[in-house]
Amino acid sequence: MQGTADRVPAASAGPGWLRYWPLVLLGAAVLPGAAVFLVGRWAEAPAVQAWRTVALAVFLQAVPFMLLGTALSGAINAFVPASVFTRLLPKRAALAVPVAGVAGVVLPGCECASVPVANSLIGRGVEPAAAFAFLLSAPAVNPIVLTATAVAFPGQPMMVLARLLASLIVAALMGWLWLWRGKAEWLRPAVRHTGHHHGQSRWAEFRSGFQHDFLHAGGFLVVGALAAATFNVSVPPSVLDAFAGSAWLSVPFLAGLAVLLAVCSEADAFVAASLTGFSPVARLTFMVVGPMVDLKLIALQAGTFGRAFAVRFSAATALVAIVCSAVIGGVLL
Repeated sequence: MQGTADRVPAASAGPGWLRYWPLVLLGAAVLPGAAVFLVGRWAEAPAVQAWRTVALAVFLQAVPFMLLGTALSGAINAFVPASVFTRLLPKRAALAVPVAGVAGVVLPGCECASVPVANSLIGRGVEPAAAFAFLLSAPAVNPIVLTATAVAFPGQPMMVLARLLASLIVAALMGWLWLWRGKAEWLRPAVRHTGHHHGQSRWAEFRSGFQHDFLHAGGFLVVGALAAATFNVSVPPSVLDAFAGSAWLSVPFLAGLAVLLAVCSEADAFVAASLTGFSPVARLTFMVVGPMVDLKLIALQAGTFGRAFAVRFSAATALVAIVCSAVIGGVLL
């Protein structure tokens, strides 16, 4: 009986929290609502609205061209025989690099489109150095970009020529640099691109490749867009004014700005034209560096070829692009 008596208080104490059920119910109703209200107020802050707008703009700006690139990548994988590339490109890798760079004029897209296409080319047997030359040149020398540059800089045909020459030279130099110093362990391309398999539907292979590339690249594009938006809203305009007056600092500053802003290559000429406080050489550097090295492109390269490749290749490309822009701009502008 004593044992039973000892257990009675414990049994009666078990559901004791039910005595506070009105408070529990009130908390369940108020706390989530308060959290939603505070998050909503925070989201309406001007800085957050600007961040959200820029991130969405960068993403939406790049998505159509990423769709184009992944569609081309899937089409190359499913429909184009590997022998086509061996016939079109010179057998010597050193000669294939500039030819692939000039071939960049056929892809009317931005850097988001060039990454999956370059990956597909490597998978079809194209020399990586040539594929990388194509990757760098395509966003910068295609007709849409050059036309946009001419419209953004009316009456300045030398700016268009300087952008074309500087971009082609950088693409070729980086391809040759990969031939000279590149290492296979830095490059880990996706193994999906193996070409058409006999007996399988080419359209099924196209759909599979397109879906794989788009979903894979889309996640890294989001990361790059969020990073670019964060920079846009965190750097005050006074910083731009501080660097605009320096002939030596304005070039590397606009190069870094191009990396961080991650503006699509079809629109970056209009951004460069608006930076009227900077020298023509600095604005040329902005247009040459941006399509080759920016946050979303680095993220896409890291997801496609591996982080070891993206870090080394992006750093080297930025340096070569700055030097070439300064030299070409100094001569032509």
